[in-house]
Amino acid sequence: MPISAQAHREHAPSRVRPGTLVPLLGLPALLFALITWQVVADGPLLRLDERLSRVLLVPDRFSELLSDLGDVAVAVPVLAVTLGYVAVRGRRDGTGRWWLPVAAAALLMALVPALVVPLKELTDRPGPPVVPPGTGYYPSGHTATAAVAYGGATLLLLPWLRTALARRVLIAVCTTLVLGVSYGLVRRGYHWPLDVAGSWCLCAVLLSSLWLFLRRTAPSEQPRGPDPA
Repeated sequence: MPISAQAHREHAPSRVRPGTLVPLLGLPALLFALITWQVVADGPLLRLDERLSRVLLVPDRFSELLSDLGDVAVAVPVLAVTLGYVAVRGRRDGTGRWWLPVAAAALLMALVPALVVPLKELTDRPGPPVVPPGTGYYPSGHTATAAVAYGGATLLLLPWLRTALARRVLIAVCTTLVLGVSYGLVRRGYHWPLDVAGSWCLCAVLLSSLWLFLRRTAPSEQPRGPDPA
């Protein structure tokens, strides 16, 4: 059996217990609904949000560079390269339904604007004082793009990594990128903190759904390749 296929099989996850669905999907969905309600109703949470923004707001070049990591032109190509890599590896190593994880991650990325844009129209939230007058800042599209692109790439790559250390490093890099984008957006003044927090909750639901789908559809055993000479 090829080493890569063996590593993929050894990392193939077990089925998910129903009890895990509540913290994975229910809690972030509830928090997203609560934050969205506060934004639409101009609730008291927005006063805290505005005070926190004033504390964190320090527009500088570094924060702008961090926020740029959430641009479609930066984050989506990272996911696209990962999709191509996983597709080639899966097909070459004879992974059953190798195209399914790739298609699922690509569909999830396509869902981001389909969900975020109507939400921006619905909430119609003005931006922080340093941006031009306008509305449509909740939830943060840059945060959602970064979270789904980098998070989706991470979920696709994890089964192909041979060691626990490599998987931990990949997760740490993904987390650092998403947090960096989030911090840059708030510090630069492109978004309120709640705009970013709302995107976190929304993307937690999306990425958890992808993770559950990948676990459910992961083959329990990879087909054997030619024995090494």
